Amino acid sequence: MTRERLYLFDTTLRDGQQTSGVAFSVEDKIRISKALDALGLDYVEGGWPGANPTDSDFFARAPGLSRATFTAFGMTKRVGRSAENDDVLAAVINAATPAVCLVGKTHDYQVETALGVSLDENREAIRDSVRHLGALSREPLFDAEHFFDGYKANPDYAMSCLEAAMEGGARWVVLCDTNGGTLPAEIGEIVSQVCKRIPGAHVGIHTHDDTGMAVAGALAAVDAGARQIQGTLNGLGERCGNANLTSLIPTLLLKKPYAEAYETRLKREDLPKLTRVSRMLDDILNRTPNRHAPYVGEAAFTHKAGLHASAILKDPSTYEHVPPEVVGNERVVPMSNQAGQSNLRQRLLDMGLTVEKGDPRLSRILDEVKRREDAGYAYDGAQASFELLARGELGLLPRFFDVERYRVTVEKRINARGDAITVSEAVVSCVVDGERIMSVSESRDLATDDDRGPVNALSRALAKDLGRYQSFIEDLKLVDFKVRITSGGTEAVTRVHIDSTDGQGRRWSTVGVSPNIVDASFQALLDAIQWKLIRDGAKGQARGQGAAA
Repeated sequence: MTRERLYLFDTTLRDGQQTSGVAFSVEDKIRISKALDALGLDYVEGGWPGANPTDSDFFARAPGLSRATFTAFGMTKRVGRSAENDDVLAAVINAATPAVCLVGKTHDYQVETALGVSLDENREAIRDSVRHLGALSREPLFDAEHFFDGYKANPDYAMSCLEAAMEGGARWVVLCDTNGGTLPAEIGEIVSQVCKRIPGAHVGIHTHDDTGMAVAGALAAVDAGARQIQGTLNGLGERCGNANLTSLIPTLLLKKPYAEAYETRLKREDLPKLTRVSRMLDDILNRTPNRHAPYVGEAAFTHKAGLHASAILKDPSTYEHVPPEVVGNERVVPMSNQAGQSNLRQRLLDMGLTVEKGDPRLSRILDEVKRREDAGYAYDGAQASFELLARGELGLLPRFFDVERYRVTVEKRINARGDAITVSEAVVSCVVDGERIMSVSESRDLATDDDRGPVNALSRALAKDLGRYQSFIEDLKLVDFKVRITSGGTEAVTRVHIDSTDGQGRRWSTVGVSPNIVDASFQALLDAIQWKLIRDGAKGQARGQGAAA
C-alpha cells in the first residue's frame, strides 16, 4: 500500500523561544538545529531575522543543515508599502533561507481591530508578500494566524485569505489555533472543510496546548486531510506550549493508522535518538525533564507495583504500549518498600545481572532496601544508588578509590569591589592506586563572583583529580539537586537526591541520607561517580582486596 507523505515542521527555536524563562543563545540554536536535522525533521524554523540580535546573529551563522529545510519567520508586508520596499520583510528575505514562513491575520476582527486596515487590504498584503517570496525562488509558507477563531466568526473571509496565499504561490498554508482553545473535533471539522477547497498536500496545522489537547488537535487535522504538522520539542511554547513533537513523532511512526497510512522523512531507525534529543534540550535550558512525559520521560516505562513487574518479567507488552528502546528510553523496575522478588529480578536483569529465582541473595537485597528506606532512603527515584546497593550484596561492586576525609567551609568576606560575598570551599582527600590525592575547590563563579554553594564545591573537588579514572568523569555533570527532611525536630534526617548526566546523554539519579545535608550530598555524589565508572567499564578491584588497582 502506498503511504502518503507527512511533513514535520519544528518551531522550537522560534515559537518555543517564546516560553517563559527560555532564552536561547546563538550556540544553543546551532546545537539544537543540528540535532533536529539529524533526527530527520523536514523543516527547522530558526526564528525571526531582524527581530532581535540573537536571531539575526543566528541566521548570519546559518548552521548548514543537511536534511531539513532551514526556514525564517516573519510577517506579511505592511499595508501601504510594496513587498519590494518593506524593510521588515526585507530583513527576513535577506536571511537567505530556502524557505520563509510569513504570518498574516485571517480573523476579520483581528484585521480590523488589531491591524486597523480593511479586509481587502489585508488579503492583498498576503497575496503580494507570498508572490514576492516565490519571485525570489524561496519556498513560501503562509502562517494563518487565529485561523480557527476567524473561520468560526467569518468562514468566507478566513478561506479567502488562504486562497489569496495560494494564488500568490504558497507551498503551504498553515492553520493556526493561535489562542489554543479549539477542541480536536472542531479542528477536524474545519480542516475537512478547508481541504475541500485547498488540497491537503498544501495544508498544515499549528496547535497550542491551552486545553491540553494540542497533540490530539494536530492528529485530528491529519485525519481530516492536513499533511504538515508544526510543533516543538518537549512542547515548548508561549503560555501552555505547543503541540509536542516528542509525543507526535513516535505516535506517527508507531501507531495505527498513522504508521500504515503515512510516511515521514524521520524513519524508525531514527527514533532511538528521540529521548536523547529531548533531554539535551532540557539540559541546554537547565530544566528538569518531565519524568512523566509520554515516550521520553524517565517514568514512561517505570513499573513499581509488584503485580506489574511480575507480568513485565514474563512479557513486557503486558504493561507497555511500545518497547522503550524504540524511542531511546529504558524500562525501570524501581525498588522500594513495596518491592517483591519479581521487581528485583527484573531490575537486576535490566542491569545485566541474572539471578535465579529463590537465590538467597535476593532476600538480602530486599531486606537491605527496606532497612534503608526505614532509615530515610528512597530508591524509587534513585536507580543508580540501588544498583550499587545490589551489586554490593551480590559481591559485584568494584572498588575504585577510597575517600579518606573531606572538609567544607563557608566564609563570608568582602571582595575586591567592596561587596559582601559568601564563598564555599571544599577539600577532598582520596586514595587512588595507593596514592593519596588531595583536591581543593571553591564554588565561586569567577565571572559573577556568585557562590554556588557547599555541594557545588564538594562536587568540583571530588571530580577534580581521580588519577587514572579522571578521563571517565570529565563529561559528568550535576544537573539537579533535591533536598527533603524526612523527620522533624532535633533528630531530623535529610535526604538528598542528585541527578547527573554525561556526554552520552545518559541521566541517572542517586540518593544520600544523613542528619547533615553536606554528608547526605556527598554520599549521593560518590554514588553518581561510582555508577558512571561501572557503566563506562572502568577497571577496579574486588572488595576486600585493599586499595583500587
